[in-house]
Amino acid sequence: MPINASDYAHVRLTVTDIDRSRAFYDAVFGFETALEAPPSDADPQTREQLSFLFGGVIYKFGGGLLGLRPVAPGADRYDEDRVGLDHLCFTVTSRTELEDAVVVLEGLGVAHHGIKDIGVGHILEFRDPDNIALELFVPA
Repeated sequence: MPINASDYAHVRLTVTDIDRSRAFYDAVFGFETALEAPPSDADPQTREQLSFLFGGVIYKFGGGLLGLRPVAPGADRYDEDRVGLDHLCFTVTSRTELEDAVVVLEGLGVAHHGIKDIGVGHILEFRDPDNIALELFVPA
């Protein structure tokens, strides 16, 4: 009998510069911070308790949790043509929200590919600072 999973609990992305990535995700999405790595002067118990963050952050939003985990700068670069993540897609509720997202992205200087009609809905594609492919989707 297969496992009866009902939804995603969280996704964690590996990034090369946590400060740069946090600035991007804060500005683009404004997600609430659920957990973040403690400051370097935190007590050992707190650092141990939050060690699973690996110096990163976990955001909370309607769909669940999104984590960012830093690795050494220059260690690698995202490529959807390699094994692993192809892209991450967030749902919005209307075509108007996609149009508003275009304005937000352009205001932040984030390149995008414009709103595309894919038959079952519309998507807006763009990338984060580590070149991770992101999409916004609204069903038709």
